[in-house]
Amino acid sequence: MVYQLVIFDNDGVLVDSEPLSNTVLAEYLTELGHPTTYEDSLRDYMGGAVHRIHDVVHERTGQRLPDDFDRVLHERIFAAFARELRPVPGVTEVLGELSAHGVPYCVASSSSHERIRVGHRAAGLGEWFEEEWIFSAEDVGRGKPAPDLFLHAADMMGVHPSQCVVVEDSPLGVEAARAAGMDVLGFTSMLPASKLPGATAFFGEMKELSALLGLGV
Repeated sequence: MVYQLVIFDNDGVLVDSEPLSNTVLAEYLTELGHPTTYEDSLRDYMGGAVHRIHDVVHERTGQRLPDDFDRVLHERIFAAFARELRPVPGVTEVLGELSAHGVPYCVASSSSHERIRVGHRAAGLGEWFEEEWIFSAEDVGRGKPAPDLFLHAADMMGVHPSQCVVVEDSPLGVEAARAAGMDVLGFTSMLPASKLPGATAFFGEMKELSALLGLGV
């Protein structure tokens, strides 16, 4: 079908931030006395909003993370972004093709607005997204895997959910997109297709996305 709106997840889809942010998160949680490997972080937190970290740690240990946890985590992640963040290979070409074909697109991310913008500036993607095309879990009451964020993005962009397609790389994001009644294309650069159940289709390199969106080669 021809979609009326393409909704991109941000981390791992637009910017190659998942390895950086999950390394930082695993190290920080371990430092705080909650031993966490990089693989643990991917499994438990990838695609989720920061409140999920608080919820999971409290559920498992009965302990609360420090009051300044969010601030310190973001400071460390932003520092890593400034040093190393890059756009996902091929994503600017896809955004260019969408623009050339007049297909609206936006980003709907579990990250904060600040983190999205910091990441876009560091990766050189700032020019591709107007402020009104950026949606964060901060904008809704419940983040992924609830459908609220994707439904909010569709509503603000003026497109019915059935006419939207989501580009996601996390199980939480795929679940949220399906709950919103949207098709979802699973990007398997970080996790295999078996870890993204429910996706409409899968692709492993960004250069494959244009064909899945009906934009041609």
